[in-house]
Amino acid sequence: MALSKPVTEMTEAEANDQAKKLRVILDKWSNEYYTQDNPEVEDHEYDDKYNDLLELEAAFPAIITNDSITQRVGGQVLEGFTKISHEIPMLSMGDVFSRDELVEFDNRIQKNVGHQVDYNVELKIDGLAISLVYEDGKFVQGSTRGDGNIGEDITKNLATIDSVPKTLSRPISLEVRGECYMPKEAFATLNQQQVAAGKDSFANPRNAAAGSLRQLDTKVTKARKLDTFIYTLVDPESVNVTTQHQAIQFMEELGFHTNPTQAVCASLDEVWDYIEKYEGQRDDLAYGIDGIVLKVNDLELERQLGHTVKVPRWEIAYKFPPEEEATVVRDIEWTVGRTGVVTPTAVMDPVQLAGTTVSRATLNNVDQLRAKDVHIGDTVLLHKAGDIIPEITKVVLDKRPSEIEDLPIPEVCPSCGQELVHLNGEVALRCINPDCPAQIVARLEHFGSRNAMNIMGLGPKQIQQLFDKGFIHHFNDLYKLTPNELGELDGFKEKRINNLLQSIDTSRSNSLERLVNGLGIQGVGTKMARTLAEEFKTMDAMMETSVEDFEAVNTVGGTLAKNLHVFFTSESAQNMIDELKAVGVNMEFLGQTAPVDEDNPFNDKKIAITGKLEQFKRNELKEQLTNLGANVVGSISKKTDLLIAGADAGSKLTKAEELGVKIMNEAELVDELNK
Repeated sequence: MALSKPVTEMTEAEANDQAKKLRVILDKWSNEYYTQDNPEVEDHEYDDKYNDLLELEAAFPAIITNDSITQRVGGQVLEGFTKISHEIPMLSMGDVFSRDELVEFDNRIQKNVGHQVDYNVELKIDGLAISLVYEDGKFVQGSTRGDGNIGEDITKNLATIDSVPKTLSRPISLEVRGECYMPKEAFATLNQQQVAAGKDSFANPRNAAAGSLRQLDTKVTKARKLDTFIYTLVDPESVNVTTQHQAIQFMEELGFHTNPTQAVCASLDEVWDYIEKYEGQRDDLAYGIDGIVLKVNDLELERQLGHTVKVPRWEIAYKFPPEEEATVVRDIEWTVGRTGVVTPTAVMDPVQLAGTTVSRATLNNVDQLRAKDVHIGDTVLLHKAGDIIPEITKVVLDKRPSEIEDLPIPEVCPSCGQELVHLNGEVALRCINPDCPAQIVARLEHFGSRNAMNIMGLGPKQIQQLFDKGFIHHFNDLYKLTPNELGELDGFKEKRINNLLQSIDTSRSNSLERLVNGLGIQGVGTKMARTLAEEFKTMDAMMETSVEDFEAVNTVGGTLAKNLHVFFTSESAQNMIDELKAVGVNMEFLGQTAPVDEDNPFNDKKIAITGKLEQFKRNELKEQLTNLGANVVGSISKKTDLLIAGADAGSKLTKAEELGVKIMNEAELVDELNK
């Protein structure tokens, strides 16, 4: 709802009625966002309604109620977690959305303190607020913000995150606060896994991080690849820290992961330059941001300015405007994945969004399609969830054609014609026919993909043609292909035929983890396949492992342990593996057979990578460096030994130069690797 008329024209009774309705809507949306980690609306829509309520309450203070959302912080404590009381409340921040509002904030600060101030400006990370407590340098407690006064004890889950130090560089006792977030790459991977498993995808990285931290099984949290940025030192006076900028530097020295982009600005013009810089770079960051935070740099001035019942007076968040584009839905396609999940995808007129051309957006499942009420011919608003995944925000109902038909939901598989089902209460429609052509093709594509058996020259187009011609049906068929059969593929002459045959033959000698990933076991990706291969060493050992022994492996939870046991003891999997053995595919872990040359320049070094690489895929380079004994890290600190910098390197390069970290360009890297 929008306000029925300007606030200046309302009576108090009218304003009170509008406020009551807004509180009902906002309470519902807040519960979905903070407590259920499953928001129904985009942030900007929530912000618009919240600001309407603020405007009403500011004009008519008598209508403010104690339970109004404007008087509260955050969400509720979930059942299953111990309550933690925050001695100093974890407050939320006020928001502004324009330069004019920033000027008003700056004017209020100057009026209250009597002079111009320096601001420490920081990126507003799209994550979940956390508190970390240390005693004598040891991590003893971690919690969520909760309602600001009482949070959830998530110590064990936070302890699984690599960037949360278990021991500080100094044996001191303190509390720090910051943000736990999910990197964009991890967010994309998680949503792919969610959809493949027939589950709802997460709306954005913030909700994915929150849902991951609130797992009762710590193994699930660890597998989600969360990270942190710490930005608040709760008692700075005790360690003689006098500014916010010093506080962040002090926390970094203790071993906390802090954001290297923070800067001190002496004027609002400098603040605005910072905002414009990072609004333009947000798509290139490895994590999601939704704005910029200004904090009075002088901590004594912060103390003097104090806070309201809900927000500090010395800081404000500038929220980026939503990046959305309107387009028209021309079709809804239903596709079948390798696990049998049938997914609706909207096909739209192409638009430019976050630096790329977008013409397709998955709707994940039937429930989401119905909830968003998308029809062919609708005009929709499109954005990128987490700045990476195209997603329909909502339908523009005012532009809906007068005659529009309801979309038929398929009852049979669009590939094989078998009846579709909902398994175990899943929201996803699923085809359970193991001989479904679309599933077979998708499984073959995955088997030959870069992170699995890495068969170069065998892409989706070639897989589809080989299947259509009847040359391949099972994994082992790939190893029986002949030059004559490959010669029937579009554009394949002698050189391409020989190259593909050579790549197929080379893949027989892959280490076990590539094969395990290629088998397409539900819940097993690149890293889990490596973990299993390192633990069990041979395929035969995995096939004889119990549920309990699988669950004993680090990061393997109960559900995955059962999936692994069911898979490896099934007759179809055993036959598949026997067939692959018969064509000479390696069944052993080779990762430790070639000892690392300890004299190589990468061994036992902490190495970060930034920028665009021309001769390497990022994941492949990480794997190559890891095999040479390196520890590939995601951020720059004094402990980083080397930064590999490609084209268009950003803040990591600047940070490395400031800290004196050795920098190597791509040409120098190639030379060293060739040695």
